Amino acid sequence: MEANKSSSGYDAYQTSLTARYCSNEMSHLFSQRSRHSTWRKLWLYLAESERELGIHEVTDDALQQMRDHLSVSDEDFELAKVEEKRRRHDVMAHVHAFGKAAPAADGIIHYGATSCYVTDNTELILMRDAMDILLPKLAKVISNLANFALEWKGEPTLAYTHLQPAQPMTIGKRAAQWAQDLMLDIESIETVRHNLKFRGAQGTTGTQASFLEIFGGDGSKCDKLNELLCNKTGFSSCYDVSTQTYTRKVDLMVANAVAGLGPSAQKICGDIRHLAASKEMEEPFEKDQIGSSAMAYKRNPMRSERIYSLSRALISKPASFANTLSDQWMERTLDDSAIRRMDIPEMFLLADAILISLDNVTSGLVVYPKRIAAHVQEELPFMITESIIMKLVAKGQSRQEAHEQ
Repeated sequence: MEANKSSSGYDAYQTSLTARYCSNEMSHLFSQRSRHSTWRKLWLYLAESERELGIHEVTDDALQQMRDHLSVSDEDFELAKVEEKRRRHDVMAHVHAFGKAAPAADGIIHYGATSCYVTDNTELILMRDAMDILLPKLAKVISNLANFALEWKGEPTLAYTHLQPAQPMTIGKRAAQWAQDLMLDIESIETVRHNLKFRGAQGTTGTQASFLEIFGGDGSKCDKLNELLCNKTGFSSCYDVSTQTYTRKVDLMVANAVAGLGPSAQKICGDIRHLAASKEMEEPFEKDQIGSSAMAYKRNPMRSERIYSLSRALISKPASFANTLSDQWMERTLDDSAIRRMDIPEMFLLADAILISLDNVTSGLVVYPKRIAAHVQEELPFMITESIIMKLVAKGQSRQEAHEQ
């Protein structure tokens, strides 16, 4: 098929996550402009810190020009694209583009650093900020379920084990179980968010050799450099040991916490889908919403099905991060690069999309008490047998014999 000469955004593949499901805030955070502008901030922080530690090659004019061009413009991206095609190195392409925008700083940008100074530290900043976006949304869903549980705490319903009717419980208790799973998720994410550290300026293999050279062998200035960088970026400290990268174990720990939302959301929406099938409860259904293109009467739980589907993708992410960690040879291999460019943003975009839809579902759950009561009455003759067994045992009969009879 011949390409459309006046192509638009509809003429190239776009991920459904950004086109349909996730928030503008999360999409922007992982955009190219956000990422590469963060590189520029990191280069500025490095230059400022080096200047504060006595490196006079970093001039006031250089710092001011860097501050004036922290946002990567469209023109900068085009220049970087040309440079990367020529040099086959994305970081050096952006070093050149930044140098063109801030010519007084051209000779000191990236001074003493390796590529992972900007790439790894940026990933840590983006993951931290992404968790800060997720946490309030997760708290909102928990609040929705807490309110729902309190509203329906006294309404009997059938409990199910093996997906067969068991003893009665309440609608509120089931919702409280859902909320409890999400409470465990929020605790996990808060923990990894609190414990997240910075890579800092560690040089090519984590020895800070280049910075020792810059500071004339003064190791205390190397330590001070990282202290200054942490202060500027809002981290408490750097990881104690880094090689060329921070350990990819960190990515896996973050993934385990964030992807933990997947099973919780899938469980909740699986229950809602089953309850919708028995017409006991359903997700919000809007006035003009169409449930089926063929069967006009249907009220398909499409939001819950979407969450279920997105959760399946999110659940798979920790395995990918584990493979990346285990396959790093020695101090670093570049086969972690392309996959992390996809895995880290996708993980957070998936979690964001799930929480947006889950907020919508849990804030408008519809309960049909008469339908529930009818199902309870249907099963009462069978459920009362456990009480009968208890009474027979109290009168001296064998529990096993009563059970089998």
